Amino acid sequence: MTALVGCIGGGQLGRMLALAGAPIDVRFRFLDPSAEACAGPLGELLVGEYDDPDLLDRLAEATDAVTYEFENVPVDGARRVGAVPDARALEQGQDRLVEKQLFASLGIPTARFGTLDETGVPALVKSRRLGYDGKGQRRAETLGPIGEGELAEEIVPFDRELSIVAVRGSDGESAFYPLAENEHRGGILAISRAPARDALQAEAEEIATTLLDALGYVGVLAVELFQVGGRLLANEFAPRVHNTGHWTIDGAVTSQFENHVRAILGWPLGSTEAVGESVMVNLVGEVPPLARLLSITGTHVHLYGKTPRTGRKLGHVTVVGDDAEGAHEIVELATAAWRA
Repeated sequence: MTALVGCIGGGQLGRMLALAGAPIDVRFRFLDPSAEACAGPLGELLVGEYDDPDLLDRLAEATDAVTYEFENVPVDGARRVGAVPDARALEQGQDRLVEKQLFASLGIPTARFGTLDETGVPALVKSRRLGYDGKGQRRAETLGPIGEGELAEEIVPFDRELSIVAVRGSDGESAFYPLAENEHRGGILAISRAPARDALQAEAEEIATTLLDALGYVGVLAVELFQVGGRLLANEFAPRVHNTGHWTIDGAVTSQFENHVRAILGWPLGSTEAVGESVMVNLVGEVPPLARLLSITGTHVHLYGKTPRTGRKLGHVTVVGDDAEGAHEIVELATAAWRA
């Protein structure tokens, strides 16, 4: 046994971390409230609340590192187990206002935020905490007060949505994956294409570097961006492996998941170079017939072992190479499932 990693959360990201760790002899132990957590079959599963002190102590026992797979982990729990990335990143990323203030303090361009008087209308009003996949937000057309737990954000007329996935080791070494271009449907990521064409890679890396250094970060971090003309605006960051980096499993020399494992264990980082052009399509709500997916040339199918439910991410499919026809067919199949 080379290493044991504890992970707060046993969802699909934890599952993919464990799959990435297996070839390099890294085992995982998970803490999740559900006995049916999809990462469970890939390691030891402790069933209970994320803030249970006894279970947190059991999670961390005899581990080489403890990490987390989502950003709404209780901060005190992450501190208790000495989680990597440091709990400070959770504090900054869990509250949209604090996150935006961090961007502003670091000189990272972002959309106007605050009250509706400060952003103007129309604007998006978002819950400051616990919003994801388009949840917890509404469009405001007229000026007026917002709730205490809400934040208004300027609606940005962006040309496209991009994201950068970065990784920083314990020695301060950083590496960056090529920018991905992303398409959302109903607030949920539908498609990522990487490397994004004609992308502002250097600007994106500068934004990511500023965050990594300011947070003293170790592990994988993703920054979602808007491209507006010839500049980038930071929308939000995620202190974890990220859906827009799933293409790296098949489309990069070293996946974001393996690099996260390497970073938190203090091991050398792997190459983030793309091995070709990738199209990653999320399977949401329903999985198209598996035999049909597998029959398409160049596909890499990743299913998460989750029970189908409207709006739930059940897996993803990546096409690597120049098979535009195959990618188009997968998009069509996935789109039919989203509409079902």
